[in-house]
Amino acid sequence: MLELKGVSKVVLGETHVAPTNLCLKPGVFNVLLGPTRAGKTSLMRLMAGLDAPTTGEVWFGGADVTRLSVRRRNVAMVYQQFVNYPTLSVFENIAAPLRVARVAAAEVENRVRRAAETLKLTPFLDRMPNTLSGGQQQRVAIARAIVKGAGLILLDEPLANLDYKLREELREELPAVIALTGGVVVYSSTEPAEALRLGGMTAVLSEGRVTQFGPSHEVFGDPIDLETARIFSDPPLNTSPAIKTGAALHLPGGLVLPSTAHAPDGPCILAVRPHHLSPQPSSEAPAAFRARVIDREITGNETFVHLAVHRQEWVMHERGVADIAVGAEIETFIEPGRIMLFTENGRARLDRRF
Repeated sequence: MLELKGVSKVVLGETHVAPTNLCLKPGVFNVLLGPTRAGKTSLMRLMAGLDAPTTGEVWFGGADVTRLSVRRRNVAMVYQQFVNYPTLSVFENIAAPLRVARVAAAEVENRVRRAAETLKLTPFLDRMPNTLSGGQQQRVAIARAIVKGAGLILLDEPLANLDYKLREELREELPAVIALTGGVVVYSSTEPAEALRLGGMTAVLSEGRVTQFGPSHEVFGDPIDLETARIFSDPPLNTSPAIKTGAALHLPGGLVLPSTAHAPDGPCILAVRPHHLSPQPSSEAPAAFRARVIDREITGNETFVHLAVHRQEWVMHERGVADIAVGAEIETFIEPGRIMLFTENGRARLDRRF
């Protein structure tokens, strides 16, 4: 188990990581989710011992390792840019940390081939890295991290530079990778869908601060504040100022939506995820409003419909190719229970379920 106790990092007066408390367990994906420069890599460097914290302590396996150098920690790290030894075969690239540790030849053979089989590298063990595709080279880097037997494996956006098909393949393989390690695995990502697909636990980061940490589906379904909801939404969250009065939400332009939220009356921020809007009712008692279509993006298997809602632009996410004309006025539906409410400053959710 990896524990961060009040860990922070300040460089030249600039806070890279705000005081952070986290407890990360082995056997699950621990995802750090946030936009670029949110502090994900800075936090990972503190976990690994590459940087010393300004305040706080790092504990691993019940021992304080805060002042222990990275060379004395059992850590493996994989970056966006795959790093392999160009003069060594794929087999020897994977085996490199075992050779350094003077592991017996038979054990090296067994561990390398097991990792290669998990990551579909067996046919390439005798080849050189520069003859492989980018996805295969990243697999080599991940396999090398696995065979090391590290207690802590840090994956810093390892799929970011791969094309869609390769990302999907590796995401499917990663759960088997976890089963091989037995250690604490930390995976950073900018993609909400990736955090949900990997499952496990997610820590949402914003400007060096962990806004929420918990089971991924719970953080997604019940964000603690507006910033967390925004980071954990792709396409971007639809928001609007509103005033709650009893069972009604009053939005700008005279739009009124029903509310089932157990929240106090008064000013608030309404938030709706794009995939919760639809041109067709999905229940017997949906909320409905008129909106004008101002744009339509078709990606092949999904459509993003941009709507003018009073003076705001909202996005509706539809699966497949939506036959909706730009300029049309359409009825838009949402289940009242899908509407999230936050305080006026966005710092707290008013209708939390847990």
